[in-house]
Amino acid sequence: MNHRHLLPNEIDLLVDGEAGFGVAPLRAHLDECHQCRARYEDERVVVDALEAMPHFAPDSRLIDRVMGQVPVFVPAHIAARDSVARFLPQPGPARVAVAAVFASVAGLVTMGLIWIATQGDAAVFMTGLLGNRLRLTLMGTARDAAVALLGEQALAAVQATGIGAGLLLAGFVLTAFGTVAGIRRLATVSRR
Repeated sequence: MNHRHLLPNEIDLLVDGEAGFGVAPLRAHLDECHQCRARYEDERVVVDALEAMPHFAPDSRLIDRVMGQVPVFVPAHIAARDSVARFLPQPGPARVAVAAVFASVAGLVTMGLIWIATQGDAAVFMTGLLGNRLRLTLMGTARDAAVALLGEQALAAVQATGIGAGLLLAGFVLTAFGTVAGIRRLATVSRR
């Protein structure tokens, strides 16, 4: 008598009712070994109980719920194509109308860019004029705010001593640090 007990996969073969070369010695071992026969009987009871249970079909929405929680990598070009396809109507007259509107907008943008390219000096002049006006407006507003906060004499003293440039630089540095801190805060909140 070989005293090697059956391995779990060998007992599984017998429980499943497999037939073939190598199964006959396993069955003969069951007849001789009470310990292996007890393990076989225990597994047989479990398998019979599982087979006797009613078979349920999963909910048809189970796949959608599970796959909604699985992060799936979608390449950028496919995501862009799908985003555009969501906004396009089905083939037919509506799609022709969308194509006509898109072509007309693209034509207007192209004509505007051509005009800007041919009238470059006018565009540069207008941009410089608007930029100068914006700068003067901002400087006037900043001066009025400084006068309101500090008073006319204190503002004149700050300008005379050159402390204004230092204050401007300090304000810029504080604004930059505040911006970075705010962006980091938003990033950590969005990760949660």
